[in-house]
Amino acid sequence: MHHDVGELRDFYTRPLGIAVRRLLTHRLRARWRNVSGETVIGLGYAPPFLGPYRDEALRVGAVMPAAQGALVWPRTGDRLTVLADEAHLPLADNSVDKLLAVHCLETAERVRPLLREVWRVLSPQGRIMLIVPNRRSIWARTDSTPFGHGRPYSRHQLDRLLADAMFSTTGWQYALHAPPIEHNLVLRSITGLERVGASLWPGIGGAIMVEGKKELLAPTGRARVAPALGRLVTVPAPRSARDAPDEP
Repeated sequence: MHHDVGELRDFYTRPLGIAVRRLLTHRLRARWRNVSGETVIGLGYAPPFLGPYRDEALRVGAVMPAAQGALVWPRTGDRLTVLADEAHLPLADNSVDKLLAVHCLETAERVRPLLREVWRVLSPQGRIMLIVPNRRSIWARTDSTPFGHGRPYSRHQLDRLLADAMFSTTGWQYALHAPPIEHNLVLRSITGLERVGASLWPGIGGAIMVEGKKELLAPTGRARVAPALGRLVTVPAPRSARDAPDEP
């Protein structure tokens, strides 16, 4: 079952969600420092993490699964969100340099077709970053955050999924070592708790972040995909749409 887009929006406006956004964005930026001249796309619910790239990348966009629903993002200017079937992305072959999949894989109806579609849209040197719940963590057992919903994964499972979808793994890390407790004392010290947890118990972070590189060996028996659009389209804000939280 997919996340509800309204619940995702609400989580990232709460103090704990703001802290999660800060921790994960810090790790993502450490990995993807330079996106100048590149196309960066988010799949799932990525707006909280895409904001820093809007002034740096050539193009930025967010594709939200139809079963999840979409929110208007950003609140001002051109709308950079589009609603789509997660296995038929409205993007041309080899058109994306960086693709961030967050709140996506754990709720996808069909994981392998989704990853094969990501392979199709990535450029020859393209990278995918998956952020998924860690099955060994307390976050996966707490349903008060999005990381407690859907299918949590182990590192071995993700490694196999990426290999089956023609990706080679280029980096691993665990995040969210602080407990998923929305209490002022925890939130004030969450950076220190994250640092200590990563040092003492590195494998039990609430999220696994894995980066994969597209392999160019031609696959066999590739599933048919829908014709792709030549570029990411922007969509006007519908009257009844709810705004996604802007980046800090």
